[in-house]
Amino acid sequence: MTTLLEMTPPTSGLAGSYINGEWHRPEDGRTLVIENPSRRTAICEIGRGGKTEIDRAVKAARAALPAWRALPASERGKLLSELGRRLEENAEDVARTLAAESGNAIKTQSRGEAMGASGVFKYYGGVAVEQKGETLPFGSGLFSYSVREPHGVVGSIIPWNSPLQLGAVKISMALATGNCIVLKPAEDAPLAVLKLAELADGLFPPGVFNVVTGTGEEAGAALVSHPDVNKVSFTGSSEVGKLIGHATAERFAKVTLELGGKSPTVVFPDAIEGDRLEHTAQHVVNAMRFARQGQSCTAGSRLFIHEEIWDRLMPRIIEKTSALKVGDALDPDADIGALVNSERYSEVRAFIAEAKAQGATFLLGDEPDDNPAGFTPSPVILSGLDNSWRIAREEVFGPVMVAIPFRNEEEVIQMANDTHYGLAAFIFTHDNSRITRLTRAIDAGWIQVNQGGGQIPGMSYGGTKQSGTGSEYSIEGALDAYTYRKSITIHVENAG
Repeated sequence: MTTLLEMTPPTSGLAGSYINGEWHRPEDGRTLVIENPSRRTAICEIGRGGKTEIDRAVKAARAALPAWRALPASERGKLLSELGRRLEENAEDVARTLAAESGNAIKTQSRGEAMGASGVFKYYGGVAVEQKGETLPFGSGLFSYSVREPHGVVGSIIPWNSPLQLGAVKISMALATGNCIVLKPAEDAPLAVLKLAELADGLFPPGVFNVVTGTGEEAGAALVSHPDVNKVSFTGSSEVGKLIGHATAERFAKVTLELGGKSPTVVFPDAIEGDRLEHTAQHVVNAMRFARQGQSCTAGSRLFIHEEIWDRLMPRIIEKTSALKVGDALDPDADIGALVNSERYSEVRAFIAEAKAQGATFLLGDEPDDNPAGFTPSPVILSGLDNSWRIAREEVFGPVMVAIPFRNEEEVIQMANDTHYGLAAFIFTHDNSRITRLTRAIDAGWIQVNQGGGQIPGMSYGGTKQSGTGSEYSIEGALDAYTYRKSITIHVENAG
């Protein structure tokens, strides 16, 4: 029997709010219970902040802003790099906490996320100095140039599916560009972020980096509607993104929204020629994010396979998916962990049950149990449906992939784009002309060719359509989203 790994919750972080360099418990004493979805047991209780805590955090950030924005970018970068170093030193402890609260397996996900978040801090620490303006040649009597200025106070809200990595991205982008930040973690998975705040304690000047835990309806709504928040960055559902868009529009606050996706994975016959079959099958599985229980906005959940290779490729995809071990997220041998909570589990189960009632063919898996010991459904691969079914159009956010055959480029481009989402796409072909045509034709902000990997710091990552607005992960994205260009022109008197 496998021995499960142990985790330790935050210590100071149980207070729930890190404001102006100090830990605070909510004035009203309310708490949130954080549960382990693999075991359906409580881990701990943390402070449940609300409007009062958000207001204090925003005021602290506003007070800290003048000195922080005046600090040379190289010095801000050094502090971010140091936080990355501290996280790397404590990566195992943080990863175990992340696995316990999020359900993301320690073996395949949480350790990688902890190290990836460390890499994000180091990346932005290194490129913080690349905030360059331009000079404009208007003539000898005019010196005209531009500089980048921070928006001010940033309110960031992160989801539960990859809280540490996304927290690192939002913290780094805001602070590297001279903004101060108030970060609200997801109420289902705030513990790893609170551990990160413990590691950051004393590193940044008070008020530069603040964290408030609470619900979306209370703390989240108070943050996005606060009149002194100049910029909002949100990663989450399209439905909530629309509400945030309305809330920020009234005061013209800047906003970045990384929302949902229903990403196509398209496989052409040449992708399995020669010795390519195993590579392609494995990366199709990777693109689906089965090892994250399908809880990823980029999940390649609509698989389009050319009809000529269906009978060769599909069995290998099923075999590789079947080989993934489902279990407790703190089981060192488990490849797949748990869905984050009962609501998510019930919604995924309802999607599958509906498709089953409509007559979908189960190539792998079946309808999940209605009362499991842990929220750990096995992967499901469906066929016998088309692109018009609800399960093929809406974001399931679970380990469910629909597989649909296609005949030619024109048909698959039409199906790939027949969605209100436009976040990611995965294309498997070695025909350079076809790669050029499809990467231009498919509506997606982030496209991977012949691989099912994830984001790397330095990549521009963002979507189109209802998948959001703005981009992250790159210095260009940080400058576009977290600064504005200030143009300055000086009349220069001629000497003599």
